[in-house]
Amino acid sequence: MAMLWKFMRVAKYSKTALSPKVKVRGIPTHSRYSSSKSVPSDFAANTPCSNTVELFGKAYPQDDYSNVTEKILSKVGKNLHNTKHHPLWLIKEQVKDHFYKQYIGRRGTPLFSVYDGLSPVVTVQQNFDSLLIPQNHASRRKEDNYYLNRDYMLRAHTSAHQWDLIHSGLDAFLAVGDVYRRDTIDNTHYPVFHQMEGVRLFSCHELFSSIKDGEGLQLFEQGHRTAHKQECHTMEAVRLVEFNLKQVLTKLMTHIFGDGLQVRWVDCYFPFTHPSFEMEINFQGEWMEVLGCGVMEQQLVNSAGAQDKIGWAFGLGLERLAMILYDIPDIRLFWSEDERFLKQFIVPHIWQKIEFQPLSRYPPLINDISFWLPSETYSKKDFYDLARTIGGDLIEKVVLVDEYTHPKTKKVSHCYRIIYRHPERTLTQDEVHRIHQAIEESVVRELGVEGRF
Repeated sequence: MAMLWKFMRVAKYSKTALSPKVKVRGIPTHSRYSSSKSVPSDFAANTPCSNTVELFGKAYPQDDYSNVTEKILSKVGKNLHNTKHHPLWLIKEQVKDHFYKQYIGRRGTPLFSVYDGLSPVVTVQQNFDSLLIPQNHASRRKEDNYYLNRDYMLRAHTSAHQWDLIHSGLDAFLAVGDVYRRDTIDNTHYPVFHQMEGVRLFSCHELFSSIKDGEGLQLFEQGHRTAHKQECHTMEAVRLVEFNLKQVLTKLMTHIFGDGLQVRWVDCYFPFTHPSFEMEINFQGEWMEVLGCGVMEQQLVNSAGAQDKIGWAFGLGLERLAMILYDIPDIRLFWSEDERFLKQFIVPHIWQKIEFQPLSRYPPLINDISFWLPSETYSKKDFYDLARTIGGDLIEKVVLVDEYTHPKTKKVSHCYRIIYRHPERTLTQDEVHRIHQAIEESVVRELGVEGRF
């Protein structure tokens, strides 16, 4: 991976101090119910020396884990989910409005707090260890994450804030923010996207108070772990938590997409919830996954200081919901500054129905690139990051179309098809040729491949 960050050339941005109410660790304390103070978009990101990256006024020395690129750093602090009238902001506000009105605490105030301005820079401990993700778990790989160094990274999920928020004393909250993952390149995947995390904890009284003769029921037992419960949970508690979770999320999706929506649940596995489920909705005749959820691992809850409570957690992608609701065909459009796109979402209220009008579909330009892989470790994600760094959002899709092993030398060749298409204008052949040639030159220089151009 060292070769990947050799070509990292971090741009210099205007330097703005991080708000004192936004912390890399912990939570803002200025509001019990909503935190909308965002990390500034004109963030400080520069390189005081060749081995250091600075974010929000703090320097992070690079090491053998550092792999964040200039392209990714340029997105940090944009806070699309807090940009008024942006489609991601609309989705976030709709979910907030639903939770605020549907779930009221004993004092008549919203039960759920909302935190949408937490820093995307987290520790590896926050992103993985606090969630009980094993050291050898595949989700920790450099191939899938953006690391500043061995200790700090750009969060891969909003779950990175679960432990801190529970430890602060919260038992019902939503956390919203931009998350970063190295991924494939196509119209539904982007290395930066936005998630909403939901967590709800219950005491014994809260969970069983509405159950007839529920006084004798308990949250915990000394049992054994099964596919349906954790070893420390009673089956009665798990069933009620699971029922509440599914009811909350079904109501949310119905509220967003309308009555008559079909919902189904699929069993799955997440390291920090058990049992775990994915929700799929039937929208216009097609089943689509919209979120993952489950009963929280009690060890996580206990370590955060809520030993006498049991709870659930869910995570949903704002882009996924917006693409379905507004029929937005390309995830790159969320980063567009084209007024033809943005003006469509300037509406008088958040629940205004929007009939999205697609921008003109400009023709694609397709180029292939082939090369022999180096003898040392090679990752497709390295090539995707290199292509994104050079081609940016002019690249719509990159797909591996051929893989060949030479029968004598055993050398492996990859052929990738790169589809260039600007979402807002027509590209010229000369323009694409220059970009493609730069990718060819860089892949040889930075990744050590042997070109077959």
